[in-house]
Amino acid sequence: MIDFIYQDPYPILKDDTQYRKITSDFVKVEQFGEREVLTVDPKGLELLAEEALTDVSFMLRTTHLQKLRKILDDPEATDNDRFVAYNLLQNASVAAEGQLPSCQDTGTAIVMAKKGESIFTGADDAEWLSRGIFNTYQKRNLRYSQIVPISMFEEKNSGSNLPAQIDIYAKKGTSYDFLFMAKGGGSANKTYLYQQTKSLLNEKSLDEFIRTKIKDLGTSACPPYHLALVIGGTSAEANLSAVKKASAGYYDHLPTSGNMSGQAFRDFEWEERVQKICQESAIGAQFGGKYFTHDVRVIRLPRHAASCPVGLGVSCSADRNIKGKITKDGIFVEQLEVNPKQFLPETAPHLEAPVEIDLDQPMADILAKLSQYPVKTRLKLNGTVIVARDIAHAKIKELLDAGKPMPDYFKNHPVYYAGPAKTPDGMASGSFGPTTAGRMDVYVDEFQKNGGSMIMLAKGNRTKQVTDACHKYGGFYLGSIGGPAAILAQDNILKVEVVDFEELGMEAVRKITVKDFPAFIITDDKGNDFFANL
Repeated sequence: MIDFIYQDPYPILKDDTQYRKITSDFVKVEQFGEREVLTVDPKGLELLAEEALTDVSFMLRTTHLQKLRKILDDPEATDNDRFVAYNLLQNASVAAEGQLPSCQDTGTAIVMAKKGESIFTGADDAEWLSRGIFNTYQKRNLRYSQIVPISMFEEKNSGSNLPAQIDIYAKKGTSYDFLFMAKGGGSANKTYLYQQTKSLLNEKSLDEFIRTKIKDLGTSACPPYHLALVIGGTSAEANLSAVKKASAGYYDHLPTSGNMSGQAFRDFEWEERVQKICQESAIGAQFGGKYFTHDVRVIRLPRHAASCPVGLGVSCSADRNIKGKITKDGIFVEQLEVNPKQFLPETAPHLEAPVEIDLDQPMADILAKLSQYPVKTRLKLNGTVIVARDIAHAKIKELLDAGKPMPDYFKNHPVYYAGPAKTPDGMASGSFGPTTAGRMDVYVDEFQKNGGSMIMLAKGNRTKQVTDACHKYGGFYLGSIGGPAAILAQDNILKVEVVDFEELGMEAVRKITVKDFPAFIITDDKGNDFFANL
């Protein structure tokens, strides 16, 4: 016989989060028979969600910013590592002013909550949390990114950034605990599930597996990353849920060893090993170097004897995670950093001068200029750029499929894969950083064959079909720093106007004027690709 054992499967041993109090309103303790019940007016849920999503859209955790400063102070960091880190700190300083969000992809709103059994709201809590999220996206300069299906193939933007993902769990007690996330598509898309077996669970196999799978992450989700690796899980969805929470730092205070009740635990030894593997990959902070990751969390979970799910995921340079709580003392939200400027050095890191590229000249002349320089060359772009994302590319392909010509704007100017957030009053642009290039890879060969997409500007690594197309047709892919959307809007984008498909909202084709816009040559016209050589 064996005795019954139960414990919390994810025993978080402490919470050292610093909170700020929003209000004492909306909560009161009442007697229900012999039990004390915490009654929460659902308007308190609305207020908490609105405050949390507002703060996390414009501010970051102090610990995250400290890790960026560490890169600048590390003599082993490459110039590219330091260049990215410095830009991200500048971006955080601009975003903290509360007008330009830190990333133009202001994300899917995700709420994970644990509700004490002695909490009473008398309402549908998800509805009131959604109200608060709705308020934030209506009032602030954030982007509506949620696409809702009308039929199997027809979709529309919801115009509110709803629906949100809201998961509410039950627990003992009289506290209501929350984790809020604003999860952008770039980092969400870099979440992987690998269905493995017992054969993985030895030192040699696990090391080889990690070295291979780290490359799946690439740079399109804006490193340096907070990386989470979760091994095991009672189901695939349990594994991936743990990946998301671990990447947000939610499981930092788990135990460090397992037991017969199957508790989750962190493995510090493997965290150090995976961090070293990431450093040795030389992928770095987007353009080569040491800092592919800030840190790593490795979580071990129980598993079914026939299954061994392994999850891999990241929280990106827009590390938008924030805790909240409701107790008898009031409503609280995690205190994020209000003064990121303190982490900036007095002088910018020294870098070789970039090559300046005039974009307001014939495309053939721009291509000839770029052809003089090798991959990794840092550039400053000045002039006119066309902006187009997924749906615009699909519509242009429809034109080609129908035997119609490609629009001249796609032939005459570089194309920037991006979609802006709302424009603050008195500014030329809202936050306007690059989106993931890889989603447009399928269009490149056909578009370049028709004289378009000859110079592409976006973030992240791309497939060989892009390298082959650029070699065949004489094109270039330029990498932009993923992450500093606010500073790009403030300092580098002078003018924005819609030129086609206005009905697509943030997916419309735009023409922008840029000044000193930073970029790197990633793929050239000779068949070279920067990431292929890492």
